[in-house]
Amino acid sequence: MAYRVCFVCTGNICRSPMAESVFRARVAEAGLDGLVEVDSAGTGGWHEGDPADPRTVSVLEEHGYGGGHTARQFQPSWFTRLDLVIALDSGHLRALRRLAPSPEDAAKVRLLRSYDPAAGDDFDVPDPYYGGRDGFEECLEMVEAASTGLLSEVRKQVEGQAA
Repeated sequence: MAYRVCFVCTGNICRSPMAESVFRARVAEAGLDGLVEVDSAGTGGWHEGDPADPRTVSVLEEHGYGGGHTARQFQPSWFTRLDLVIALDSGHLRALRRLAPSPEDAAKVRLLRSYDPAAGDDFDVPDPYYGGRDGFEECLEMVEAASTGLLSEVRKQVEGQAA
């Protein structure tokens, strides 16, 4: 059975699709394809059915990542099939924990930057939507930095399932 990770931001067109794409690439590089499933969603449904923001897509593509994506809204019923729900900022963390049907499900929700030792005590990935392209570049840097630690944690969980 695959280990399932879902990245969540507000509208699922900027930060969470970026995190999904980067982490999916890290999973593939680590040879964990088929053992780890990666997707993303938004806390709200404003952009449901839309592609990722063009700035997200261009930054991802320029750095060698795939950009195919369709936005969707996170549903509380998904907790039962997910192993880890990764929030991109503390507002998402609170919203997701409120949606969780049980304390065990709430415990599945973590902040992405908590996996980056260099993040200090600032675990939020700023929303680049209303800014310029540099915000999308900064978002990618933060996502990439945290993905290393997240991959290490997921690998431990996957290897623990196989034992």
